[in-house]
Amino acid sequence: MKVYRYPDRQDIARLTERPLHDATDLNATVAAVLKDVRERGDEAVTEYEERFDHARLKSLAVTEKEMDEAEAMVGEELRQAIAIAHANISKFHAAQLSEGVHVSVTEGVECWQKPVPIEKVGLYIPGGTAPLFSTVLMLAVPARIAGCSQIVLCTPPSPEGKVNPCILYAARVAGVDRIFKIGGVQAIGAMAYGTATVPKVYKIFGPGNQYVMCAKQHVSLHDVAIDMPAGPSEVEVLADETSNPSFVAADLLSQAEHGVDSQVMLVTTSESLAESVQVEIERQLASLPRKDIAARALENSKIILVKDEDGMMEITNAYAPEHLIIESAGYMRLAGRVVNAGSVFLGSLTPESAGDYASGTNHTLPTNGYAMAYSGVNIDSYMRKITFQHITPSGIRSIGKAVETMAEAEGLRAHRNAMTLRVQSLDEQ
Repeated sequence: MKVYRYPDRQDIARLTERPLHDATDLNATVAAVLKDVRERGDEAVTEYEERFDHARLKSLAVTEKEMDEAEAMVGEELRQAIAIAHANISKFHAAQLSEGVHVSVTEGVECWQKPVPIEKVGLYIPGGTAPLFSTVLMLAVPARIAGCSQIVLCTPPSPEGKVNPCILYAARVAGVDRIFKIGGVQAIGAMAYGTATVPKVYKIFGPGNQYVMCAKQHVSLHDVAIDMPAGPSEVEVLADETSNPSFVAADLLSQAEHGVDSQVMLVTTSESLAESVQVEIERQLASLPRKDIAARALENSKIILVKDEDGMMEITNAYAPEHLIIESAGYMRLAGRVVNAGSVFLGSLTPESAGDYASGTNHTLPTNGYAMAYSGVNIDSYMRKITFQHITPSGIRSIGKAVETMAEAEGLRAHRNAMTLRVQSLDEQ
């Protein structure tokens, strides 16, 4: 990891930049695949599955028999772990449900808001080197609690045409309705446009590689909503001389092993802690199965030494990390100063991996600085809020003149007339 000592304020913007990539070729490839899926449906999807996932599929849908076989393959210890995670995620997200608001804004004018679930949602679950069955819980559990009537899931199959059994078991536990063996751009296209086999959804959720993320942004322009724009995963750790170097190193490595484009950052007031963490990283890295991936991610990562807590928070809120771990002594005090972050982990005993799996919060979070404007996935992600208003005669008398005056000032005579006619009808009574 590169070390930066006591940067000046004007250096903060440079230190908190994410790597930029030329997406010209990527956009062209994604657009071509999406166009083909839109025009040829299942035929195109099946061809891309053979080309990209090396799977020759007779059917895109996962059968009930395959679900039963998958469940039998999941060991009891993992089943219990999934049950704990499911319970905690359910409890935290169910607490977010609201009945909306009902307000008498003035005499005779009632306004209210009604939360309504999105009817059809699509979930994308990556396969590849790390099949993320935990993400099934994170996406499907709040969808089910919100009341979505159809939950569709796409995930890439193996060359043998099989889906990871843990993904299928988690989908059954979480209440997914239909599952398809489709990965990559073709999965996003199938859910966005619909095919003879895959139903069209109204909003797509889930992580993925740069092709999947690009596809989600493409379809969000015209065809379907998405959860949020996203880039590679990231973590920032705040630490001081009281922090445990082995814990800090483990937290940095747990994010670095996600992918070679992941980014990790340590911001600390202690030079000795920074040195100890680097030693610990080398020691722990050697024993990791994904050490090559983690090592490459560390090449793009940083240790930043600052003078005090003010320096910590200035960098943090400028960076807007997906995950923020505060392991310094004053973690609760610093927590109150967090303005931009996806999810925050407080104290030495709260690793990011707890939130990734079983603490109950959602691990689908804004990356790439989008935490400045976006929330992570929550119950509201699966809801729309429809407003209603009802006006009585006394309400017309309360706001009628204001409506007429404002409409006239904007030059919208028909708007004014819609109110004027009602005012006159009351005057005639």
